Amino acid sequence: MDLELLDRTLDERGERGFRARQVWAWAARGAAGYGDMTDLPATLREQLALEVPYSSLTVREQATAQDGTMKALFDTADGRPLEAVLMRFRDGRRSVCVSSQSGCPLTCSFCATGAMRFARNLTASEILDQALHFRRLEPIDHCVFMGMGEPMLNLDAVLAACERLPEIGVSHRRTTISTVGWIPGIRALAETDMPVRLALSLHAADEALRSQLMPVNERFPLAEVLDACREFYARKRRRVFVEYVMLAGVNDRYEQALSLARALRDPRGTDRAGEHASIFKVNLIPYNPAGAEFRSSSRESIAAFRSVLESHGVPTTVRLTRGREIAAACGQLAAAAGAGEREAFSA
Repeated sequence: MDLELLDRTLDERGERGFRARQVWAWAARGAAGYGDMTDLPATLREQLALEVPYSSLTVREQATAQDGTMKALFDTADGRPLEAVLMRFRDGRRSVCVSSQSGCPLTCSFCATGAMRFARNLTASEILDQALHFRRLEPIDHCVFMGMGEPMLNLDAVLAACERLPEIGVSHRRTTISTVGWIPGIRALAETDMPVRLALSLHAADEALRSQLMPVNERFPLAEVLDACREFYARKRRRVFVEYVMLAGVNDRYEQALSLARALRDPRGTDRAGEHASIFKVNLIPYNPAGAEFRSSSRESIAAFRSVLESHGVPTTVRLTRGREIAAACGQLAAAAGAGEREAFSA
């Protein structure tokens, strides 16, 4: 819900300060609506239902994949589209992938969101309402800011949402904020007290290729971005995740894996025994076609790429592809920007 509107409405009604905390506590626990809030006077519940929408977002469409992944397409009060995803894992984890912007101003060539028209930053309440939507279905325990938009360009609202996530069930240590390498944001995140994790969308260790895939590299070259990530680690002592989308014939060759390993390996990074300790962990991501000209690397190419990284001391995993048939997988979030453009949401 719009928490600022809630505070203002309660204040105008002369309600005591604890009422807002009561309402939020119920919402954070997954209450379906004001009617569930039995410790609020009935008249107040009725008035809030009229004056403060229970969510700042309206669900336009929702779809569930065979693996249990669920994607929701929302509209903001002013009609801006955004998407969020709930991922269900066999070990019991329930992770939400939330958006920080409607659209994205950064035009990464392989990302469907980057092809959208950028609308605006989302408010902290609009970010929280994505998580609360899924919390009303079941408990959640992880959150990743890997949906639509660049979180570091809306960091104040992102951090304000992060402050409240533990009350929904997601600790700061189970919260990950992703960036394409926006250095001011990385440094600002390092200064916060919250022990959130940092993820870097990298996708190429070669500066020229990375600039081709991710134009932001022209402004913040990879070498400088990696230095900022090392500064983040030095401050937080939290390993940095590296997201690497595998593109057939583009960034999946042996020499490119070797370049990535060399870029991530810091000879100054040693553990207490004096042996090398990588501050980075790489997630190799099979590419999910998003209307671009790229294809995913083969399983064999991904396995070979992983082998090179691991042989050079870089911890590496291959991310499972989830929600592909509902366009909920990595790189596929691209909400309909207007009438007639709803094919991006393949329910």
